Amino acid sequence: MGRRRGVMSENFKYELAKDLGFYETVKNEGWGAIKSRDAGNMVKRAIELAEMQLSKKTND
Repeated sequence: MGRRRGVMSENFKYELAKDLGFYETVKNEGWGAIKSRDAGNMVKRAIELAEMQLSKKTND
């Protein structure tokens, strides 16, 4: 089975890391150094933002 291509852009992931407070860890040690809880929170936040965008488009 091949690697799945990421859905989020690198820039978006870095912005989420900044917002959630673990950007320095990513910057210094890479994505592999973040806690699984942080990764889960990042995905959760990305979903929340996507839902807000969809809601905004439907209301316009």
